[in-house]
Amino acid sequence: MNDKRKILEVFENKYPDRDYTITHVAPEFTSLCPKTGQPDFATITIEYIPDLLCVELKSLKLYFHSYRNDGIFYESLTNQILDDLVAVVKPRYMRITAEFNVRGGISSVVEAEYYSDDYYDEDISFS
Repeated sequence: MNDKRKILEVFENKYPDRDYTITHVAPEFTSLCPKTGQPDFATITIEYIPDLLCVELKSLKLYFHSYRNDGIFYESLTNQILDDLVAVVKPRYMRITAEFNVRGGISSVVEAEYYSDDYYDEDISFS
């Protein structure tokens, strides 16, 4: 799956001395259930405090589309997206929230967070 990281592109953060939050919402994410092969639909929200780089949106869209035919569990998907984005963007902080539509009478929300080693703000709250 590390090949998916090659899809992601970045650009220079023009304000690296300032903490500010970037939020991207992808309401049409799709992947496949690894058990049944049925489609899973989700809204993926990315919230991050950039350091030197920001993710380029067209590449992010293409990255998300690359999961369309992948059978992957919700938990693995959310953590893989976080790992890939952290590896490429190298943010100060990042949170991925994956809100999956109802399937089998159950809806699921999976969140995964990352803090860089030199950045921690206990007051961070995006909710």
